[in-house]
Amino acid sequence: MIEAFWIPLLPPYLIGLVLSFAVEALLTPRPVAPWRRPMAAVGVHVGVWTVAFALELMLFRRPYFAVANVLAIELLIVLVSNAKYKALKEPFVYPDFEYFLDAVKHPRLYLPFFGVGRALAAGGGYGAALWAGLALEDSITAGAGVWLVSFTDLPQEHMFDPTAPLVPFLFHSLCLVASGVVIALTTGRRVQVCFEAVHDLKTSGLIGSAWAYGRAERASSDSVRERAPFASTASPPPQAGRLPDVVVIQSESFFDARQAYCHLRTDLLPHFDQLKGEAVQYGALDVPAWGANTVRTEFGFLSGMAGADLGIHRYNPYRRLAADGFPTLASHLKAQGYRTICVHPYHRSFYNRDRVLPKMGFDEFIGLEAFADAPCDGPYVGDRVLGQRVQQLLRDHSGNPLYIHVITMENHGPLHWENTNEDDARNVLREELPNDCGDLIAYARHLRNADEMFGNLRAELLVRGLPAALCIFGDHVPIMPQVYRQLGEPAGATDYLLWTTQRAEVPRRQDCNVAELAGVCLTAAQQLSMCESSAQRRPNVNALMT
Repeated sequence: MIEAFWIPLLPPYLIGLVLSFAVEALLTPRPVAPWRRPMAAVGVHVGVWTVAFALELMLFRRPYFAVANVLAIELLIVLVSNAKYKALKEPFVYPDFEYFLDAVKHPRLYLPFFGVGRALAAGGGYGAALWAGLALEDSITAGAGVWLVSFTDLPQEHMFDPTAPLVPFLFHSLCLVASGVVIALTTGRRVQVCFEAVHDLKTSGLIGSAWAYGRAERASSDSVRERAPFASTASPPPQAGRLPDVVVIQSESFFDARQAYCHLRTDLLPHFDQLKGEAVQYGALDVPAWGANTVRTEFGFLSGMAGADLGIHRYNPYRRLAADGFPTLASHLKAQGYRTICVHPYHRSFYNRDRVLPKMGFDEFIGLEAFADAPCDGPYVGDRVLGQRVQQLLRDHSGNPLYIHVITMENHGPLHWENTNEDDARNVLREELPNDCGDLIAYARHLRNADEMFGNLRAELLVRGLPAALCIFGDHVPIMPQVYRQLGEPAGATDYLLWTTQRAEVPRRQDCNVAELAGVCLTAAQQLSMCESSAQRRPNVNALMT
């Protein structure tokens, strides 16, 4: 009878299912108990567990080891989620599966926040569990006849023959896989989420929310594209004068830390202060990221779309939404005759920028390869060197107007892996810090370098004598858990300013969202262009008098 196959599997299957909910309870924030969730979310959990258990059973043919293997994978995701929540205030979400591969390619960006000790313990622990499972639990195929005798005509003498046929075992294992898929697909359609990661994790659980996010990401994004501000923006009529150059500095982890920490010197950012005093507009910037996920702020600026309008794509818009192109500020300016260039001194393939940015309107993408011989400030290419490259681009392209979008890298963490000395402290501090706050010294040291870049670019734009706009903003606040624990954490907003070569008489302070900033920048550039055209059309009074 077929029960001879299923009944021996029932204890490990049920034990594992119960333990899977127990492992999930280790999450921060913790999901509600299974009986308090929507039944659809519970159904997805059961279905996915069934599929994972059956696949592990087919692979190792040891039911209890299959249970341990699936639970180990789940526990790894839980540990990653908790580390992410601690650093970024956000739990693991479906698009984060991509980062497992990125963590192998770029370990310095991820490993310090998960913990080297935790990573070694996880790897070593799994290796020991793998050995124990294979050594202590016999393969069910070693006694295949015990499992198969009830529904095959297997001779009695072959009941414990390791060469007994496996087709019935594999067939029924595949039936178990299929049943799990059917359960997950049937119930998964009814899982409701709002794409607020903390809320969805609490209400639907880890597997239920991840399944719903995965379905949403694969759905059509046409409605999102239709709402894109730059999708329907008509090109303005040709201007008589030269269109102004537009330089945007998306500064890694930049915010005016002096406002949050009185320990820092008031003259830490002299060039930023000067630019702010001459700016058309400046203020606090609401950004959709905390500590990392630069791509969210980047896409918010370029697309002009707030995270709430992106649905699932708010978490990583470059995965699917922008993979086939998306209307942006870059594509809009390109249609007006601009040469559009993105400069980012890091690996071109990170976040798939090498494939995505050209489809978003950039003519050229300059990556880490252009800085092969450049000195670093810390572990990454420094802002001062990066600024020099941008200055050279401005000098080399004096014909068509330029749009240069710069994504800096110097102030990227992990800050707690950097060394500081007494000279660093004297250069950035006006009073002593409590213990374990060295991250703030390293961070402020990088802020000084960013500020020097800002000043050099201002000088370059003024010397050229051509109309230009300079927009500077931070993508998110830095990760400094020890500093935040000792001195308090910032609100999460960064700082921005918009400066033009036509100095504003009275700078206007206006806090805004990063999705609005591209429109503000574009308006300022257009006004600058009109002023330049008017100046060219204005009669030369001295010439008329002679």
